[in-house]
Amino acid sequence: MAQKSDKKLRIGVVGCGNISLAYMRNAPLFRDVEIVACADLNSQAAQHRAEEFGLRVTDVDTLLEARDIDLILNLTIPAAHFDISMRALSAGKHVFTEKPLGVTADEGRRLVDTADTRGLVIGSAPDTFLGAAGRHARRLMEAGIIGKPVTGTAFMMGRGMEHWHPDPSFYYQPGAGPLMDMGPYYLTMMVNLLGPVRRVQAIANSGQEERLITADGPKKGTTFKVGTPTSVLSLLEFACGATITFGTSWDVFRHSNHPIELHGTQGSLRLPDPDNFGGVIAVSRQGAPWEETDTANALFGAVNWPITAPDRANYRMLGLADLARSITEGRKPRASGSLALHVLEIMEAILRAGETGTAQIVADKTEQPKELHEDEARSLLA
Repeated sequence: MAQKSDKKLRIGVVGCGNISLAYMRNAPLFRDVEIVACADLNSQAAQHRAEEFGLRVTDVDTLLEARDIDLILNLTIPAAHFDISMRALSAGKHVFTEKPLGVTADEGRRLVDTADTRGLVIGSAPDTFLGAAGRHARRLMEAGIIGKPVTGTAFMMGRGMEHWHPDPSFYYQPGAGPLMDMGPYYLTMMVNLLGPVRRVQAIANSGQEERLITADGPKKGTTFKVGTPTSVLSLLEFACGATITFGTSWDVFRHSNHPIELHGTQGSLRLPDPDNFGGVIAVSRQGAPWEETDTANALFGAVNWPITAPDRANYRMLGLADLARSITEGRKPRASGSLALHVLEIMEAILRAGETGTAQIVADKTEQPKELHEDEARSLLA
């Protein structure tokens, strides 16, 4: 069912866990969307969110078939993403899903193809690249601030999950790991700034065969086996010709690498954590000292998240609001299914390269997302 231009996109949420709080809390910020109902296999979780935000609560099957729902917001666990999204598309509904689009590129490809065949729109997180920091960086790149992009680095490094999560073993199994879990934020930002990736090389290993759970809980003091690489170092060759070293690891206690740095023929650009909508952007013009710009006062850049991460600018729903607008305008959403599929294909190619020791071609390409200008970003607000 297509959205009518004279009403908001009516959203049903499937999955009422922790991430649903961000979407439900932020939804009233945007003019073209409205969350009206929610469902979860855990009926108590759904009831809690429904009472908290004044929503209709129902079971999953009923919500997927509801005639007053235009789009399903899929916030289930990754293993359920494909099933829920495909069922929603089959019911004639648009879809926006949390990352990843599917647990394999094949799943993602089937979802994108099904949406295209049915004349529906599918989008996917992350949408952090549309935040204040990502928009400012894109504006600088479009203005040629670093000249022709040549090289750069990106690093997502930490000590893993077992020191805070009471049951973290699933983070260390196939389909997860630091690359699949956190890589989408970094890769989506880089594709936004540089365009698609065409080839990758990689080396992957694990620092430990078993991990010790030190977080409080019933499993504290027990160990679990690691089933996927926990340190992956890759080299990305973009279609524009730039080459970026991209490292992800959960074997690092402390480091001083910046999240993303891009270097070109005229200068350098430094970005903050791409899991955040805001942060400090820095530019060096032909080797001059860094010029820093804090995007905290820019649209979708202010710290606004009082829960668990009080230093965060968290505007999840921004990509969905852009998707709603894209339906009425007849264009591709910026946080599109095809963008998420390309990122998923890059990550699979990196893991294959790490296993085989052979460079991998990323066969399917995507278009660089259309730049989100400030006036358009502001027009998305209620």
